[in-house]
Amino acid sequence: MATTPALPTRALGSGPRVSALGLGCMGMSALYGEADRAESIATIHAALDAGITLLDTGDFYGMGHNELLINEALSTAPAGARDRAVLSVKFGALRDPDNGWGGYDGRPAAVKNFAAYSLGRLGADHIDIYRIARVDPDVPIEETVGAIAELVQAGYVRHVGLSEVGAATIRRAASVAPISDLQIEYGLISRGIEAEILPTVRELGIGVTAYGVLSRGLISGHFTADRELAPGDFRAMSPRFQGDNLRHNLALVESLRKIAEQKDASVAQIAIAWVLSRGADIVPLVGARRRDRLAEALGALEVTLDADDLAAIERAVPAGSAAGERYPATQMEHLDSER
Repeated sequence: MATTPALPTRALGSGPRVSALGLGCMGMSALYGEADRAESIATIHAALDAGITLLDTGDFYGMGHNELLINEALSTAPAGARDRAVLSVKFGALRDPDNGWGGYDGRPAAVKNFAAYSLGRLGADHIDIYRIARVDPDVPIEETVGAIAELVQAGYVRHVGLSEVGAATIRRAASVAPISDLQIEYGLISRGIEAEILPTVRELGIGVTAYGVLSRGLISGHFTADRELAPGDFRAMSPRFQGDNLRHNLALVESLRKIAEQKDASVAQIAIAWVLSRGADIVPLVGARRRDRLAEALGALEVTLDADDLAAIERAVPAGSAAGERYPATQMEHLDSER
């Protein structure tokens, strides 16, 4: 019987120790157009076979579709895969039948309601890390985190996480319960956390799960200016993918490509390796929907960036060099991390 390779691992604060790369599963169900179900499940299997343990999802990804997909993938994976998998789940987003957004609900009763449905869809008796996707402005974060802490005490959740919150909110949340990690966008062209948020989580011993490390494919080296996006693809509304912004940002990618070629690596591998280099308390989430993209991402673990490489990357893609905000204005308003 084949043995699962040992990938490097990293601790998420006082929470679980997980593979140094995690798999973000959102794109298998939502926001990037149609996905191939069979290929999605095969990609999750390949991730588990490669030693990835952290699977990240949200109960609103495809209106529960993503949790059901993960359930199917785990239940059809080789024996032991379900035990190795660490499930990170976001909740709180309100949707309507027309696929619209209705804000966020962080009330304690809602927290427990969301958790009950997630446990059923996942076919699990517990969720490893549970977090509200965005702060509910009408509910103190202490109440939301307190409800998750009660789920921890009851055995339905193992660890409390946070998502897209600022330094002050992190401190308030941490005063209620131990926080394993903050999930937040962090990558070469999304470096806003470095000023205040990253020092705060490090002071408090909280890990970081970084999503958007390839900026939704923008700095993967595979995106082109003439690419036609599928209906429903979030990037059609994303400021960084529009007009002059897109052309500017793709020019940054070409600067990064020169460094990648010198390192005999792909652009995506350099971008992921850069996030890995920022500290052992940061776990990048890669949003691979296909096995070939997953294999490419795993190759980043073999890329070593020395001081000269990091300086060259900094020159090629300086902090703050991206054109456009990371979300449309209406969604930026929901980001406590941007206040």
